Amino acid sequence: MLGLAALAHAQVPAVEKAATSLERVTVSGQHYDNAVGSSDAASQGVIRADLLKHRPALRPGEVLEFVPGLVVTQHSGDGKANQYFLRGFNLDHGTDFATTVNGLPVNMPTHGHGQGYADLNFLIPELVDRIDYRKGPYFARNGDFAAAGSADIAYRSRLAQNFAALTLGPNQFRRGVAAGSATLGGGLALLGAVELQGNDGPWTLPERLRKRNALLTLSGGQASQGWSVSLMDYAAHWDSTDQVPERLILAGQYQGRPFGRFDAIDPSDGGNTRRSSLSAEWHRQTEGSSTQLAAYGLRYRLALFSNFTYAMERPADGDQFSQQDRRRVAGASALHAWDHLLGSLPARSELGLQLRHDRIRVGLFDTVARRISATTRDDEVRQTQVGVYAQTSVELAPWLRSVVGLRADEARFQVHSLTEAANSGRSRASLLSPKFALIAGPWARTEVFFNAGRGFHSNDARGTTARIDPKTGDPVDPVPGLVAARGFELGLRSEWLPGLQSSLAVWTLDFDSELVYVGDAGATEANRPSTRRGIEWNHRYVPVPWLLVDADLAWTHARFANLDPAGQRIPNAVDKVASLGVTLRDLGPWSASLQWRYLGSGALVEDNSVRSRSSLTTNLRISHKFSARTELSLDAFNLLNRRLNDIEYYYESQLPGEVAPVADRHLHPAERRSLRLTLRLGF
Repeated sequence: MLGLAALAHAQVPAVEKAATSLERVTVSGQHYDNAVGSSDAASQGVIRADLLKHRPALRPGEVLEFVPGLVVTQHSGDGKANQYFLRGFNLDHGTDFATTVNGLPVNMPTHGHGQGYADLNFLIPELVDRIDYRKGPYFARNGDFAAAGSADIAYRSRLAQNFAALTLGPNQFRRGVAAGSATLGGGLALLGAVELQGNDGPWTLPERLRKRNALLTLSGGQASQGWSVSLMDYAAHWDSTDQVPERLILAGQYQGRPFGRFDAIDPSDGGNTRRSSLSAEWHRQTEGSSTQLAAYGLRYRLALFSNFTYAMERPADGDQFSQQDRRRVAGASALHAWDHLLGSLPARSELGLQLRHDRIRVGLFDTVARRISATTRDDEVRQTQVGVYAQTSVELAPWLRSVVGLRADEARFQVHSLTEAANSGRSRASLLSPKFALIAGPWARTEVFFNAGRGFHSNDARGTTARIDPKTGDPVDPVPGLVAARGFELGLRSEWLPGLQSSLAVWTLDFDSELVYVGDAGATEANRPSTRRGIEWNHRYVPVPWLLVDADLAWTHARFANLDPAGQRIPNAVDKVASLGVTLRDLGPWSASLQWRYLGSGALVEDNSVRSRSSLTTNLRISHKFSARTELSLDAFNLLNRRLNDIEYYYESQLPGEVAPVADRHLHPAERRSLRLTLRLGF
């Protein structure tokens, strides 16, 4: 995402909605805001904070699992960005799913570890007010990395109750968070939060995760007109147990000692990161118009040490490498929306501008026990992305409305290679993205959607000027700076039964170039064009005020679009995803939530000869309120203690002592059953 419109959008949600007299029905209370007449697609919606409060999350990034059909896992240390799966994409660490938090973009272009890297470990779940999610390239506001979807996570600017919470669990897990807000007079409010966390995890090699996090927000005015300024700072360091080859687990020993699923090969893998930001936004809403302005500055760094092939390239020292990224980012956005007549038809139009500039020092190095031994490439990059868009929503009839939009994006890249002059240079790319939606209804509390649009993801700037492979010295062809995606969706949303909200979406998405994870480089690279199609079926049922049932099912057919002897399957494209959750809320002093999450099998190689294993995870939360200010919660993760994998890859690696590389599954196990107890005190 380029802009910060999400932050203000949380306060002024009317911007995206046409001036309309269509019937509006509210069903989901404090959990969802997805009623008939509230969105422009069946796969668009809002998740409220109350639902987040009642369900457990093993990691901060799992907040995104409230987006129907999205699964979050991890294949390395908990200080690293999560692995994301949606609509037949292994999104790696965020490619093709754009995320913002408190108005700040999370995805990082031209990143050291992977294009679109989205590290959500700085998220403080207790501060989340709402999550606005959209799937598909149908929305004019969304730019880079949003082809599969996007999520704007909005923080609160005031708390109903100040609080402090302490969480304890096995494997030295401890987390403390405190947050409070105060009115300063003159309409000003100050909110502050601090979080500290440590965790060793279930790994034989202790993870030694140490994390600190802080937020300070000053705000003034009201929802109709106001402003806010936020300062955030996050830092973490950790050791990691990366994915291990299955042949070693089956053998049960390594270098004369027992070896299991939770063991590590290279004990020096891990990393450290820091993210600091200053952001500001201003908004004004009148009866017929709204205006939003936002700006931000961000400093970021990451040093990641990984070893996925062990001793295949450097038998004596091992294959550990370091991906390092240091950058400063500046961005701004502006939008204005107003009601008017188009002929005699009620309409609402919106104009927007988004700007982002990254100044990056990014490198790839050979390392031994985190000490640099050689430089593969080291680059200084300047990357500027500008997006402008316009859209108009028109009420064509009392039962029919349309949204027509056009987005224009330009990206400019400047690469200065410090290791290979031939890879230096400048490039630019531009793209026009039309958007269209037609919404009919409601009839019998049911509406029908047709959506179409073009989206895109950017490629790594270094690839747009590359002439020589820095590792092999072979000549290479530059890749395009912006890669287009085209999508269509036919959807339905219904509230025909009181308390039940159901949606169905049939969709297709075509990419000019697929970004595919490369195991021995630990990064993504441009690959063949692809096509995906699928079905999503979602249900929210509130039969009585204290009971909520969620059921989501997604099926995807993902293939490379062109013929190739290697095969047509897209590696790690999962075919099926499903979830079922039951939440009991405020039964006297008690609340509880039980959730099942199913991640289906997917091809690990193009010819489908090797597939990942499916997994079914069960999580439980039970809470008891002793008073209005005191609550105790027990979370159980992987309740049934199933032997599951968070991720599986298939590639060649070579262990010390092996005479040649071996093609094998490489897996990172899901954590064993673990319990965490949280005491929350209000003040």
